Amino acid sequence: MTTVTYQIPNISCGHCVHTIQSELSELEGVQKVIASVDTKQATVTFDTPANEEKIKALLVEINYPAEN
Repeated sequence: MTTVTYQIPNISCGHCVHTIQSELSELEGVQKVIASVDTKQATVTFDTPANEEKIKALLVEINYPAEN
């Protein structure tokens, strides 16, 4: 299991947090997603078949691209 924290500058409200958490949670292999308005970060815990490339691509698709 892998845990990665992404810096997401577009997080500005609770709706953003909810969208990120619900969308990433639907990705196969993602175990846990915690997003925060205060830190503008999302921490994702995942196993295969999920990987960083798929997670970052989904964040771009939902208009919350990660900086790292």
